[in-house]
Amino acid sequence: MRKLAVPLVVIALVLGLVPGPVSGAAAKAKIKIAKEKQFVLDWLARPEAVEKFGRVSDAVWEYAELGLQEFNSSKLLADTLEAAGFKVERGLAGMPTCFVATYGSGKPVIGLLGEFDALPMISQKGRVPKKDPVVEGAPGHGCGHNAMCTAAAAAAIAVKEAMDAHKIGGTIKVFGSPAEEIVASRPYMIRAGLFGGVDAVIDNHSSDSFGTGYGVDGNALFSTIFTFKGKTAHSAGAPWVGRSALDAVEIMNVATNYLREHLPLSQRMHYVVLEGGEAPNVVPDKARVWYYVRNTDERLEDMYRRVVDCAKAGALAAGVELAGMQVVSAIHQRHANKAAAELFQWNIELVGMPAWSEEEQSFAKALQKELGAKEDGLPAKVEELEAPRGGREFVGGGSSDVGDVTLIAPTATITFPGAVPGAIGHHWSNVACWYGTTAWKGLNAGAKAIAASAIDLLTKPEELAKLRAEFEAYSKAHPYKPFLPADATPPNDLNKELMDKYRGLLEKALADK
Repeated sequence: MRKLAVPLVVIALVLGLVPGPVSGAAAKAKIKIAKEKQFVLDWLARPEAVEKFGRVSDAVWEYAELGLQEFNSSKLLADTLEAAGFKVERGLAGMPTCFVATYGSGKPVIGLLGEFDALPMISQKGRVPKKDPVVEGAPGHGCGHNAMCTAAAAAAIAVKEAMDAHKIGGTIKVFGSPAEEIVASRPYMIRAGLFGGVDAVIDNHSSDSFGTGYGVDGNALFSTIFTFKGKTAHSAGAPWVGRSALDAVEIMNVATNYLREHLPLSQRMHYVVLEGGEAPNVVPDKARVWYYVRNTDERLEDMYRRVVDCAKAGALAAGVELAGMQVVSAIHQRHANKAAAELFQWNIELVGMPAWSEEEQSFAKALQKELGAKEDGLPAKVEELEAPRGGREFVGGGSSDVGDVTLIAPTATITFPGAVPGAIGHHWSNVACWYGTTAWKGLNAGAKAIAASAIDLLTKPEELAKLRAEFEAYSKAHPYKPFLPADATPPNDLNKELMDKYRGLLEKALADK
């Protein structure tokens, strides 16, 4: 990380994060805040804390490491927590970049989630409102995971300081979760027993808004790589001798696309061909296709079986072998706890939306103009509590391996601001947002809400009891059954080739700027 030459008082003024009473809606209403909670809010508002964690976030943004290759990012975050007094266990659940940081002892045990992987092909310079990659084709943080993991670490350290200062009992844990973008860590972490004994979990996610919600959301998912093996031959001289593995991939893809007609609207299905031969004049004897199969919890397994049947049919039609089905991951929908969301919402409103500077609003409007979006800048108010959008029949959006966590402990997600409304997820425009002061302010606000909620759960047994009662009642009706096969292993080398290609190029480009 580069050294900061700007005086801290200037940072405080620029960011609008000076020590003192919080300025959110609850504070304005002169609601009395417990001293333990006020402690974490003041601790995080200090300019030195803003700088420290802002620089950590920027460093992870610069590393831009893909899932299960986040060696620098994971080390920085784990080292930061360890230096603050946490016991850190590394390389867990068969994943070199997975860690758990723990402070305290005994009950209650409150977990914080943090993820830190980037996305391929969306490299972009920070706070530049037009497409301008750091390195063309390289990864970038188009989902703000750099700020998310940092917000969790910042909140945990603030809570630790409050536990020491105010003699608060219990345990705080940070679950350093790699490879969320390929939904490939938390089912393995659960299987390894890392969440054993956790009483409640606070998740967080970057956004262009500040809020939370409850109910069933997102799609359950099977992520699987299908491998076909055939026989080579000269494509022109004797093609009848060969058996094309690529033919099997293409037939499978046609079959699954016809299958869509006969699936409920909740389905989502997409694929990329990973391998299909090297030259047209050689019949390819190996081909691989990577599928994401998404649906509701209830419909996913049946849909997945039908996709597997399409793969078998492709192999049969092409006269080749379906040589492997590597399940990268398999996850549930999110089942966010209402009582948790209500508690988190109170603290979100307590913290309030950051005060954006004129320069930050100018950047936001310039980016919105570039994207053809409404040029109204960054938001001024927090969101209202979001109720379920479609119940168990939810038909939109992506997937997250947080879903499995919600089924083994009461969990809800705090979304914090920093992205520009109109910026596109998994896109260069989002990468541009998650670097610099706007991201610093957003993650700081998120960290405050996370830390305040953790303090409530540690010090108010009646609040934790509400979460637990709702969770236990829900679990009786919806017991957790992992979708992840027992023989599945983390795909630790899946992104290795790409990161080997771009890691040095990114380091050089950033060093030269």
